Amino acid sequence: MRNDYRSALDAVIADTVIPAAADVDRTGTFPRAALNALGDAGVLGLLSAAEVGGGGGSLADAADVVEHLAEACGSTAMVVLMHFSAVSVLEAHGPREVREAIARGAHLSSLAFSETGSRSHFWAPMSTATGEGDAVRLDASKSWITAAGEADSYVWSSRPTSGDGPMTLWLVPSDTPGLKVAGPFDGVGLRGNASKPVTAEGVRVPRDAMLGADGAGMDISLSAALPTFLVCSAACSIGLMSALLNDAATHLTKTRLEHLGQTLAQQPVSRIEYARLRTRADEARAFLADTLAALGTGRADAVLRVLQVKAVAAEAASEVADGVMRLCGGAAFRKELGVERRFRDTLAARVMAPTTQALRDFVGRATLGLPLFDGSDVR
Repeated sequence: MRNDYRSALDAVIADTVIPAAADVDRTGTFPRAALNALGDAGVLGLLSAAEVGGGGGSLADAADVVEHLAEACGSTAMVVLMHFSAVSVLEAHGPREVREAIARGAHLSSLAFSETGSRSHFWAPMSTATGEGDAVRLDASKSWITAAGEADSYVWSSRPTSGDGPMTLWLVPSDTPGLKVAGPFDGVGLRGNASKPVTAEGVRVPRDAMLGADGAGMDISLSAALPTFLVCSAACSIGLMSALLNDAATHLTKTRLEHLGQTLAQQPVSRIEYARLRTRADEARAFLADTLAALGTGRADAVLRVLQVKAVAAEAASEVADGVMRLCGGAAFRKELGVERRFRDTLAARVMAPTTQALRDFVGRATLGLPLFDGSDVR
């Protein structure tokens, strides 16, 4: 299984993702050709169960895909990351026909959690779901949805219709009447991921669009969507660091100080700094590997590792990106080396919900015997 998806993934990256990466960033264009190729290659169906024609892959496989995509194009990696996060919910609670479409690479999904009213506090939806006969009316102001207007569906959060709990999840087709996408996206980094606000005004979905029980959305998110998102987000940061360090190594070994007859790599100060940055990236990679091991073996600290891993990798990536910019000097400031694009792409993970600060608060609560959420967090 592993060799099958990796060979297909490598081919798509070499033939489609890498050639388009610079233009995707420059123009802010959604990487549709890459997503189509990944669907055709079976990569988008990696987490789908074998019974519906999918790859039956693991979270470690998904992280591996995201990491290698991020080395080539951060925007493409982010779209796939959010797709995998949505699929983790749909595999357990979605309709079979959608699961089959995902498995054959014909359906792209995304999470629709963050909202204008509660911003990065995704666990506190302000949007409403109101029963109207055989249907449910959704009204919301979603602040950021990756692949907005490009995905085929959204895993959508709202307040419950009547059940206990802070959140209910829904499967909402992206072409449902009443959905309005703002755009275009003009971000600092990840410029091709089409992350845009989406509003719902009187959007009607059938009652069976509910994913899981009414009010159970938080439990589903914490058990499925959040671990997938946090682990794959860490993998995205690690992939970006890997690319940055490869760029730095190329620059240091090929750039010469002619007056000294040496390359930059032969300068001790350059080698020492490169080694420091490489070690920082390896620390994050080791933390991700330990997180996956904890999850895979059911270790007691698995939840803690999941809460830590995105922040660990995000902060490391920002540090490594800044260090590589300094190490490569003026060459890194120009677009042709690729460093400045990846530098910008690394910035997103720190502020993407749950932010580094929010995750550190969760870790503090978890390790001090406090509940992750209390009455002041969720209403």
